[in-house]
Amino acid sequence: MDRLPDAELAYVEEQKVTGYLLAFGHPDGHGKAVYFSGFGFRSEEWRRLADALLEHAAGEIVEREETPFGVQYAVEGPLRAPDGRRPSVRSVWEERPGGRGPRLVTAYPGSRRR
Repeated sequence: MDRLPDAELAYVEEQKVTGYLLAFGHPDGHGKAVYFSGFGFRSEEWRRLADALLEHAAGEIVEREETPFGVQYAVEGPLRAPDGRRPSVRSVWEERPGGRGPRLVTAYPGSRRR
């Protein structure tokens, strides 16, 4: 398949990581926080997960979907983790018309549908 369009412009917002992906208190993010923290990612070092996800964005697209907000792309593959392991992760990126580049929507263990 193809690669994420404009992957070099992809970005991850701090709030997406600290308030969702690594937020144990978030109702939808709790399971993701358990998963990612199990590989050494920590909220206080949120940039490590953001950087790993940006690197992950260069992988192959496994799904493309038109939404009312723009085009969403799912990328699946190994994620470089602080503990040296490379867990399978699916990241979802959205490119909105007139946006600055693909924005991270979510990430979760690989081989799972949205």
